[in-house]
Amino acid sequence: MKPVVSKQLYLSSSPHVHSGDTTSKVMRAVLYSLLPACAVAVYFFGPAALTVLLIATLGCLATEVVCQRLMGQPITIADGSAAITGVLLALNLPPSSPWWLTLLGAVIAIAIGKQVYGGLGSNPFNPALVARVVLLISFPVQMTTWSSPTPFGSGLDLVTTATPLGEWKNAVMLTGQMPPELQSGMVDYFLGNMAGCIGEVSALALLLGAGYLFYKRILTWHIPATFVGTVVLFSSVFWLVNPDKYPNPIFHLLTGGLVLGAFYMATDMVTTPVSTKGMLFFGVGCGVLTVLIRLFGGYPEGVSFAILLMNAATPLIDRYTRPKTFGTSQQGATS
Repeated sequence: MKPVVSKQLYLSSSPHVHSGDTTSKVMRAVLYSLLPACAVAVYFFGPAALTVLLIATLGCLATEVVCQRLMGQPITIADGSAAITGVLLALNLPPSSPWWLTLLGAVIAIAIGKQVYGGLGSNPFNPALVARVVLLISFPVQMTTWSSPTPFGSGLDLVTTATPLGEWKNAVMLTGQMPPELQSGMVDYFLGNMAGCIGEVSALALLLGAGYLFYKRILTWHIPATFVGTVVLFSSVFWLVNPDKYPNPIFHLLTGGLVLGAFYMATDMVTTPVSTKGMLFFGVGCGVLTVLIRLFGGYPEGVSFAILLMNAATPLIDRYTRPKTFGTSQQGATS
């Protein structure tokens, strides 16, 4: 007699329970969360910032289509990952970036930072940061030409100036002391009224977007809290030892790319550790490297380099923070 198998019995590989999230849904939420930062950037830097945002985003979308057609892969720009890479790249560029530099960055981010490894989910490094670092090393003049904020509709042209971190670095190199006025503009730094990359200038806008991601349970506290906390604690040590030379921790927090990096770049699901313990190690490593590069490196900013270095260490962190397998010893789980 032929056995009867219930139609309700299904055999499949894990996962057996789906949260309902999809790649496109997550990417869409991240894009929404970046809208406040983009709006503030356009307000303070006008059409120049909007141009960089559009070129970077469209350039990443076009590059992904070309790469996937050449590699015979299905076109996946609808998932939103290429658009997010474009927006994050734009937020890591000066508002005065020429069109060719922005477009070149988009090609590097997608072709070299992502598709050469096999596409979404296979890249070991954050694509937008790969592009920023390559551009910074290759075109240092264009990548370190900053503009003072000129609110939208003011009719003023962008004026070249230095970032707060750059001013501090130059002053320390020339005089050995930090200008006191740099530590008195914390409200302007928090709101975004300062020179810098498009997405680095408003901690308030970035924190509002990050709050939305926490609400949607896309972000967890582990990497952002340990990253920011390590920078604050580690920089406090130097500040307490010599406050005339080293900036206070609030200055480190509100200037440069710390907030953007901690909440949007270091939390990339693909390039960061998977375990809770691994995330904590990752955040601490990013914080320590950021402070060391800022205080003692050749560049006034160290967030991008710190995250990329920790991206490279992610496989090692995953290996030694792998959760204990049920029924085995920790040694057996990691050997």
